[in-house]
Amino acid sequence: MRKKAVKMPASLCGTWDLISSANFEGYMIALGISPYLRKIALKLKLRKVIEQQGDQLIIKTASPFRNYTVSFRVGQEFGEFTQGLDNRHVKSLVEWEGSKLVCEQTGEKKNRGWAHWIEEDKLHLELYCEGEVCKQVYKKNVNE
Repeated sequence: MRKKAVKMPASLCGTWDLISSANFEGYMIALGISPYLRKIALKLKLRKVIEQQGDQLIIKTASPFRNYTVSFRVGQEFGEFTQGLDNRHVKSLVEWEGSKLVCEQTGEKKNRGWAHWIEEDKLHLELYCEGEVCKQVYKKNVNE
């Protein structure tokens, strides 16, 4: 029997621009990203585009240096290759925990994943890996 599609809150959909980031370097160190790439990444202005197409969610992270896209169905584990990030193969599972979209990733690194949620009019993202937590805040792009 097919699961009923989970509707994502419309407020998560849209184009979001990074306005603050805390402990991004610590998170990248935990992932094993080289000092050279960390230096570049710390200077980037990231943009997220979150879309829903049927029961599939698509999160695109864009920067002048590199882009990364992940698409998934909530509640269905999938294999993910984090190409352009830390280039690892992980098993990812994204689920709703209240109003937070939470992803647990299993693989080489322990306690790895992320969570997206809306607070007031901002998109919050926590990235975590091996005890390091990066907190990012995005504002909705007004040119939509």
